[in-house]
Amino acid sequence: MSAYSIHPDTTIGPVFLTVADLNRSEEFYCSVLGFKPLPRRADLLSLTADGKTPVLVLKGDAKALPRPPHTTGLYHFAVLTPSRMDLARSLQRLIEAHYPLQGGTDHLVSEALYLADPDGNGIEIYRDRPREGWEYQNSEIHMESDPLDFDGILAELDQHAHSWQGLAPETRMGHVHLNVASIQDSEAFYHGVLGFEIMLRRAPGALFISAGKYHHHLGLNIWDGAGAPPPPAGAIGLRHYSIMLPNAKELEAVAGRVQEAGISAEEVEEGFMLRDPSQNGVLLMTRGA
Repeated sequence: MSAYSIHPDTTIGPVFLTVADLNRSEEFYCSVLGFKPLPRRADLLSLTADGKTPVLVLKGDAKALPRPPHTTGLYHFAVLTPSRMDLARSLQRLIEAHYPLQGGTDHLVSEALYLADPDGNGIEIYRDRPREGWEYQNSEIHMESDPLDFDGILAELDQHAHSWQGLAPETRMGHVHLNVASIQDSEAFYHGVLGFEIMLRRAPGALFISAGKYHHHLGLNIWDGAGAPPPPAGAIGLRHYSIMLPNAKELEAVAGRVQEAGISAEEVEEGFMLRDPSQNGVLLMTRGA
């Protein structure tokens, strides 16, 4: 196929998960993390930061089995807060709720908290440092995994302390990190077909790609094993995630490349539904769809 770059204003949209207990998940995501729910539709719950725009969509299924280890799927989804202050408020809320963190990392381009929801779905909550301070080495973004300055983040609250009011309305889905079966096949799909730019290759077995030179919109890794199979249909975890194009013209351009590559895609109300080479669900859509 001809070389192609996805539109630089492309972002990650809502992430769709299956959970075992929708009431339990609503309590966690709203009371602990600070999302605002929209009215339920049967077994579906949409969670927002601004009260109107879905960031996560949860499907409750009491019969759903846990995702088996060493399968493809969600490594984590990453919720982007608009400022370090907002990250501090999330950290303080987790401390107050006595909710366990898995860790915190300074990636140089960002500062991140890591945890899991009650079903074990991986979550990152992070803030970006200003783009003008990002560094590049040999045309790749420079990211590290340094210890996080928890005290420094919490110190932000000394100047602007106020009661917890949930996530800031500007909070959105920043990126998604996936377990895949093959880095080579994933690169051929996400870079070669969809047109994301390669931002960083990291050994062993990880690739970070983006639109518009963001540090990464997608992380892809084989840390659960090269050649990992997909989980059983309906398992707890990722149903699909969305790639949000800025307008219908750009959506049609990407959908056309998918068709040209011989990849099966279903036209749905929101856009086009397809699967990557590791069988992770991908919804191509436009903003406001």
